[in-house]
Amino acid sequence: MTLFYHFDETTPLDGRLALGIEYDGTRFYGFQRLKHAASVQAAVEEALAKVAGAPVQIHASGRTDSGVHATRQIVHFDPPAARSEKAWIFGANTNLPRDVAIRWVKPVGDDFHSRLGALARRYRYVFLNQPSRPVLERHQVTWCRDPLDAPAMHRAAQALVGEHDFSSFRAAGCQSKTPWRQMHFCEVSRHGQLVVIDIQGNAFLHHMIRNIAGALASVGRGAKDESYIAALLAKKSRRDGDVTAPACGLHFVDSVFDERFALPREPLGPHLLAFTGEWTGDRTLPDNPRIAARRKLSFAPKAPLPAGENSVSDTQAKS
Repeated sequence: MTLFYHFDETTPLDGRLALGIEYDGTRFYGFQRLKHAASVQAAVEEALAKVAGAPVQIHASGRTDSGVHATRQIVHFDPPAARSEKAWIFGANTNLPRDVAIRWVKPVGDDFHSRLGALARRYRYVFLNQPSRPVLERHQVTWCRDPLDAPAMHRAAQALVGEHDFSSFRAAGCQSKTPWRQMHFCEVSRHGQLVVIDIQGNAFLHHMIRNIAGALASVGRGAKDESYIAALLAKKSRRDGDVTAPACGLHFVDSVFDERFALPREPLGPHLLAFTGEWTGDRTLPDNPRIAARRKLSFAPKAPLPAGENSVSDTQAKS
């Protein structure tokens, strides 16, 4: 498998398009467009609009917070004009700031939706565990100068796997209607000076991963025992939670979709962890009803009914 190929510059791409985007979130106030501050969404939409010659609106697989990075953010949009693969990638990247880049573009059917169709989302939280503060990696890792016991953190983290009420790990201002989320796995490993929390689930609450990282760090330093995470989870209250770990160590590394969309495969980030050799799609998703149901969803627009006929919902609404 290779990342190198020639971008097509002759065939105009019609219909819905998916994009793979990478960004350094240090100077952005999150992914979602804001009126008062810089956002990744605004930067990408403005760059794509210059290529299309018309306004563009994108939809993302996940909304990262202020200061959080991404190596595989998946978005989709319905282009107002047909452009070639090379034009979309090179044209948009020419107009993007240096901390954002489009990695690939792929035509997808109208039944693809980057947010509603995502089967899983995966993040990696990276601690640099050494006595001296980081220099070259300072915007990409969270520095912890106290020795961290990664195996103890891993054992404690297994309490999070499965479907739970994660109220103890959600931000006070979280707008989600439910605190229930399903975690596919949560692994903690050491690679030299790096201690990595690798976590995947169907979705995440506001600040959920950073709150988990803060609590696991307390276990790793020995300030709390390995039962601490299970105890926090059982309390279902953020009031008793631990500190929120800094945003700089968090990386959105994958969005998983049904295989029928055949999205490009890439090495999982961040690049500090490229040596691990894992690519997107290497992990098998859990076999559960939630994922099975999500695979069957289609977001293609419905064909209009013949004149004079009502849909079932319209008929029920009038009865």
